[in-house]
Amino acid sequence: MEALHILIVEANPHLRSLLGWHLQQASYYVHLSASIKQAKAAYQQHQPDLVIVDSELPDGSGHELCRWLQRQRHPLILILSAQTTEADVVSGLKAGADDYLGKPFGMQEFLARISALGRRNRLSLPTQVSFGALRIDLIQRRVHYHNELVDLTPQEFSLLYVLVQAEGVALSRMELLQRAWPESIDNPRTVDTHVLSLRKKIEQDPQQPQLIQTVRNVGYRLNLVYLMEASTGASGTTRGVATGGPTSKMMMPRAQSI
Repeated sequence: MEALHILIVEANPHLRSLLGWHLQQASYYVHLSASIKQAKAAYQQHQPDLVIVDSELPDGSGHELCRWLQRQRHPLILILSAQTTEADVVSGLKAGADDYLGKPFGMQEFLARISALGRRNRLSLPTQVSFGALRIDLIQRRVHYHNELVDLTPQEFSLLYVLVQAEGVALSRMELLQRAWPESIDNPRTVDTHVLSLRKKIEQDPQQPQLIQTVRNVGYRLNLVYLMEASTGASGTTRGVATGGPTSKMMMPRAQSI
């Protein structure tokens, strides 16, 4: 099953980026907003499965946003707040939150709360995705191609995974920026740079790419036919996916307080 799409609505830019980075490393799709206005626009565009809401936002209360979300598709909601009295927690839950986490908190607890919310909604991540000769381990964030480990940066891994998720459908540069990058970036040339780097690591001939194809006037796509034909020793005419929790074996940084 596809990874959760998570919208982070947090006024503190450092915390917003930090949470987004850790969630991306755990193979979630991440979208970032700093205010209620931005969050509403991002929600309408991305339709996330889970929204993480700061209780105090520059243009209003996080509870206000929770009530607005309740009238939408009703995503899962996690409130983050420095206000941790029983009355504060009860107020947040009554506003529509599914869980409430007091600041400061440890990163491991935060990731565990996200995992638990995903299970509550019966949404889980695959632990491994295979297309012919390409195998992606979502727990260890490792990629093997023709049984050889490909050393990718975190951003290259995310880009490749988004292309795999599209299952051969061409994605525009802006779509790739929205899905594979945690921060909002408007420069499509960023995608070209990372695709070039990815091709150098995974293509037999980066100058004549067969796996990651350029689709003129659109963007990029993964060539699944070539991938299956290039498979060596794999039964692999069909995709194999095993499901499991997104952080069950993840090697995460030491717990830290925020």
